[in-house]
Amino acid sequence: MWKQLDEGFWEKNRNSKTDSVTEDVLRIIDMVKNDGDKALIELAKKFDKADIDSVTVPRDEIDDAYDEVDEKLIEALESAAANIQRFHEMQLDSDLKIFEASPGVFLGVKSTPLERIGAYIPGGRASYPSTALMSIIPARVAGVDEIICCTPPFADPVTLVAMDIAGADEIYTAGGAQAIAAMAIGTESIEPVQKIVGPGNLYVTVAKMLLRSNVEIDFPAGPSEIGIVADNTANASFIAADILAQAEHDPSSACVLATDDASLPKKVWSQMEKMMSSSPRLNIIKEALNNSGYIVKRSVEECIEAMNEMAPEHLSLQVADSMAALNTVRNAGSIFIGPYSPVAAGDYASGTNHILPTAGNAAVSSGLNVAHFRKTSTIQMISKEGLEEMASVIETIAEAEGLIAHRDSVRIRFGKER
Repeated sequence: MWKQLDEGFWEKNRNSKTDSVTEDVLRIIDMVKNDGDKALIELAKKFDKADIDSVTVPRDEIDDAYDEVDEKLIEALESAAANIQRFHEMQLDSDLKIFEASPGVFLGVKSTPLERIGAYIPGGRASYPSTALMSIIPARVAGVDEIICCTPPFADPVTLVAMDIAGADEIYTAGGAQAIAAMAIGTESIEPVQKIVGPGNLYVTVAKMLLRSNVEIDFPAGPSEIGIVADNTANASFIAADILAQAEHDPSSACVLATDDASLPKKVWSQMEKMMSSSPRLNIIKEALNNSGYIVKRSVEECIEAMNEMAPEHLSLQVADSMAALNTVRNAGSIFIGPYSPVAAGDYASGTNHILPTAGNAAVSSGLNVAHFRKTSTIQMISKEGLEEMASVIETIAEAEGLIAHRDSVRIRFGKER
């Protein structure tokens, strides 16, 4: 399972499998478009073996969930929520910024939150209360008016509590591609949203991509990934633990170690074998390790170059000069520096967001943040004197483009004839 990887392995592993499910997803979208809530109820029975008569999660069910969750866990969720809120509040900027660019010319930016967004909270192999916190809190900090959540049937009480702590306004029992369709198109119970965020399986990802003409999305996301850059100062057991933590997510997860120490991969594998023996998710880990392995380079710098090509969702730097390494990183969703910065810290408690671009999208996309829930309008406020100063520039360029009415919209303000 633990093997040395050929160049380009990561890219081969990411070969799109979307074609295999696209037709199924299109059928699901059509069902939701045509039959609304009825389709969601039928699909819940088909895919989740759930007999439901409504997709709305009532307030009393949320209240009852608190009684089923250990008080210590509730306190942990509240502590994590506070850290997540604090980190995302740091990202907020003023709603209105105006400055005088030149005499009589005032320019600025007005930032406005979206009105209604949807968060997809996965279920299935595990419950993800942390994803509820990560999806909802940045939207709340950004000032979004209405935040709705969809999660598959049989929602774990912990996930319901987390959605409530985070500040969800509406919660619906719908999973998979049908949940994305419902939030994008709308049903009798679910009003459509402006943007959908949150991770999910291949069906969810394909649905998000297919519905982009109806709704904005955060970014394409797929199976979880970790890239680790380590040298001879790294602790093999720490690396092994980080790899297994990522591998237990999903059979399609991918974990890659890049090192300039040729002896390190063997040490890491030895530690992994010991740790795996007691894992309750051993079968998932074994499958994920088929997508994983290590590469040996001549230097840490070459390891970073390889990671920049991979653009991993998570990047762990466990090297002697971690800050120098950090300065050369260009492509990574979230970066974890040093031996005591496990990815799990970012997953749950530090406050950074764990909803991150995967499959190379970290090369062009940022992880979920407050800016995803706001939009900007540019502002210009120009005096007569300010316009007069730039009039010749406007007129000259307008004439060059053959847009004479553009030119004249300036001239008329100064009593000039065409």
